[in-house]
Order: sequence, then C-alpha cells, then structure tokens
Amino acid sequence: MNKLWVEVGWKSINHVGEQLCGDHVEMAKYGRHSMVMVLADGLGSGVKASILSTLTSKIIATMIAQGMKLEDCVATIMDTLPVCSERGVAYSTFTILNIIENHTLEIIQYDNPPVIILRNNQPYRYLRTQIEVRGKQIMHTVISLMEGDCIIAMSDGCPHAGIGLSYNFGWKIEDIENFMSVQCTCGYNAKTLASMLIDECNKAYSYKPGDDATGCVIKMRKRASVNLLFGPPRDQNDSQRMMSLFFAKEGKHIISGGTTSSIAAKYLGKPVRVSLANPSGEIPPIAEIEGVDLVTEGVITINKVIEYARDFLNENALYEEWTCRDDGASRICRMLFEEATDINLYVGRAMNPAHQNPNLPITFNIKMNLAEELEKCLTAMGKQVQINYF
Repeated sequence: MNKLWVEVGWKSINHVGEQLCGDHVEMAKYGRHSMVMVLADGLGSGVKASILSTLTSKIIATMIAQGMKLEDCVATIMDTLPVCSERGVAYSTFTILNIIENHTLEIIQYDNPPVIILRNNQPYRYLRTQIEVRGKQIMHTVISLMEGDCIIAMSDGCPHAGIGLSYNFGWKIEDIENFMSVQCTCGYNAKTLASMLIDECNKAYSYKPGDDATGCVIKMRKRASVNLLFGPPRDQNDSQRMMSLFFAKEGKHIISGGTTSSIAAKYLGKPVRVSLANPSGEIPPIAEIEGVDLVTEGVITINKVIEYARDFLNENALYEEWTCRDDGASRICRMLFEEATDINLYVGRAMNPAHQNPNLPITFNIKMNLAEELEKCLTAMGKQVQINYF
C-alpha cells in the first residue's frame, strides 16, 4: 500500500455583483496513485471568464491525465479558446499541479501567482525553470514530495485582496505564506485550509471582492484508518462477529448509539461511563469505554455529522463550529474529515425499540439513509470508504 495520501481542497469567491466565478478548478485521476489538478483564471470576470477558465481547466486536466505533452496542451488551449471582442485576446492563466505516484510533484504555471509549498510548516524555496511554449512563457518545476508537504495554488484575486483597503499593495505572497504556515501547524485538512485562505481574502476585500479569488490546497499525508460502528446487528447472534471484526481493524474506533455501545462494552468487559458534561444542548453527551476512542449517541449525532459533511463539500461555512466544539458530532467530524484517509463503516440493521415511539421522527429507513449518506459524503471528500452491514 502506498504510504502517502493526497488530500485536496479548494474554495472560491466571486467578483462582487457576479453570479459566476471566473476561476475554475478541475481535477482528474489517472492510475492508482496519480492525479492532476488545474486552476484556471479566465480573463476578466463573469460569464466570459467562467467559460474561458472552465474550458482551459477541463482540456488541460484531460490531456495531462492522458499523458499528452505540455506543448500540445498549450497549443490546444490557444487554438480552442474564443477571442474576446473587447480586448482582442483569448486566454486563461493556469496552474497545473501534477502528482505522480504520490511521490513526485510537477508544477506548471502560466501567469498565475507562484505556488506556495510549505514543508515542516515553513516556506520551501524550489527551483523554477522558464520554458517557452508557442510564444508563452511557462514556469516549470519538478520536486519530490514528503509527508506533511502542503501545496497552495491561487488565482491573482488572492494577492490582489485588499488593495487600497486592508493593504496598500495587496496581500503579498510572503504574507500569505506566513498566514498559511500558522494555519498548517493546527492540523487542518486541505479543504479547511483553502476555506481559511479565501475567507481571509474576502475579509481583506471588506466582503466585496474586486476580483474572483480561488485557493487550492494539497496536503501530503500518511494514511490513517478510522472505524465507525453505528447500530446493533439485525441478528443478535452476529454481535460477536461484528465486534471482533470492528476491533480487529487498525486505527481509531468510534461507536455511535446507546445499544451499540452496551454491546461493545460487554464484548470488551468494560463499563460504559456517561459524561455529565454536555458542551452542546443540541447534541447528546458522549460516553467512555476503555479501549474505544470515542463513544457517542447514535442517530441525532450522526445526522449532525452529515449536516457538517454536506456543508464541507460545498461552502464549508461551518468549519469553525466542528473544528472548535467538543460535542460528539464535532469530535467525529475531526476524526473523519481531518485525521482519516481510510474509513471503515460497520452498520447494524437491527430495529431499535427506542425508535418505535410514534412521537419520535426516527425510523429504520432514516437510520439506513444516514449510513448511506455518510458513506456518499466521505467518498466525495476523497476518502477510501468501506461499508459493512450486519
């Protein structure tokens, strides 16, 4: 198994008054451990810029993933993009991050701000070679990747943030490096880091962006497993097998549900100790079982996790909640979203007698839907997810 894992995240804000973003990010995987990400910034803003950046990123990502040469990619872009009637030119600046076998990073840049690489949470200075392709000056870099590396690509809306407002000459690359270096020390995932970068840009623009701004973050991480047990098995005779398989898996272990935690405690021969502290009136309190990393309530807690997961996959506006709070749902989110690369879900199909109260809006189908939705969200985050039903 490849020991390194590529974690990817990005976020954009639109030019004030525009419905469409003039930046576009496209990602394509090829092979088992290789991927290419393209950030394109279309000329201007609005519809035209959106078309230019979308075409550029999709064409380049597809061609690079198919093994085509950079010269052919650039030539195709120049021959394909429509010419702007106002400016008489047709181009979209772009940054290509090509990760090969989770070991080598190839950076190809055309007119976008320089890519920031943080190694050991400090700026890493890398050699950039200038090459000419069809009259365009392209910056090219190849480096070997290490665990913990954080690669940050951005459109020019980031260093231009706050010109004449928060900053006289914009947010300098050196200042962005320092800002992101501090955030990286906290262990945030790639999507949260990208959100922090763009939220800071939006703040510098006084929440009225004068340009589209996009931040892309790639983190090179060591693979880590987290196992989540949710619900007792349909056949009580399967309890022993379910528990033995669950606890045999390496990595951290989360148990959600009162009945489920009782079965696990009996299997381990340890008591369940319910915490009297309840940091959130919305989420039921957690419990403790020796040998288990986290024990929470079931349906209500998992439903909140899915709410955070859906937001994570879109605007990621709620990251300040689950990254800071200490309730069961927030703890699960940190373990699944930030720590885990490989996730094993163990889902019991038993009918919970406690859920048969007609006054409760909880049914068996809802419980199964939660498990399926959680798997879907985690897979969309790029996690390697395995679900097992009992």
